[in-house]
Amino acid sequence: MSTDHLPELGFVQVELQKLRTAVWRGQGKGTPLLFFNGIGANLEIAQPLGELLSDRDIITFDLPGIGGSPGPVTPDRPWWVAHAAKTILLHYGYDRPVDVMGVSWGGGAAQQFAFQFQNRTRRLILCATSPGSIMVPGKIESLSKMADPRRYMDRDFLTQNFKTLYGDEPSGAALFAARMTAPSRAGYVYQLMAMMGWTSLPFLPLLPHETLILAGDRDHIVPLANAKILKAMIRRAELHVVENAGHLFVLSKAREVMPVLKTFLDRPEITKKPARRFEPATAQ
Repeated sequence: MSTDHLPELGFVQVELQKLRTAVWRGQGKGTPLLFFNGIGANLEIAQPLGELLSDRDIITFDLPGIGGSPGPVTPDRPWWVAHAAKTILLHYGYDRPVDVMGVSWGGGAAQQFAFQFQNRTRRLILCATSPGSIMVPGKIESLSKMADPRRYMDRDFLTQNFKTLYGDEPSGAALFAARMTAPSRAGYVYQLMAMMGWTSLPFLPLLPHETLILAGDRDHIVPLANAKILKAMIRRAELHVVENAGHLFVLSKAREVMPVLKTFLDRPEITKKPARRFEPATAQ
């Protein structure tokens, strides 16, 4: 990990579960950014965000059994992940709306958070993600290897299968491997199971937030068609396609992608008509 702009690490208790957290303290006045990582990915993988979006606080956490968080006490569900994120935000004093970003599996969690806590979400960024279980599937050979936790535990396996897995050039394997920590088997399996049967399609039209959707045109895991579905379903969404990019473009093309994120996050608020707000009673 770079030593230029390291996060403050800690732990937050969410009911029976302890979660490791990270907060990169920004140097400016940008709206804080809540980040949801991909499946099995530890919070160190978010380091490029901390370095390249250093004008705002960035908050993220390891899910149970991932990175430095203890193993899962109970199976996760998307609503609980959103609840855990809200608990962490309040623990660190973020009681105003934040921007929310999710990558891959974390994109589903970000959609759930934006729906569950609409008045705590300012803008939404969805990267390399889909509406959940109802989606256009990726390549069979990529999905079969994605389900194999060896991609986090065996660096030779990762290097040999990197392009098949992600659609990115194999040179990106070293960057990914340098930041990753192998998840526990239970943590990985529970995270896989968390999204089973979940889809955001019924509530996407209810999201009132300005939304930026980013997708790689060579993504083998979440094909570009899924980003187009999200754009069609979210009323205030825009789509940016990252060319010659696979599933991990937030890492492999960070210096190309970050200016797009920053432009979206920093632009003036757009006056909008009042939107119907829906927050389940359990979200309070």
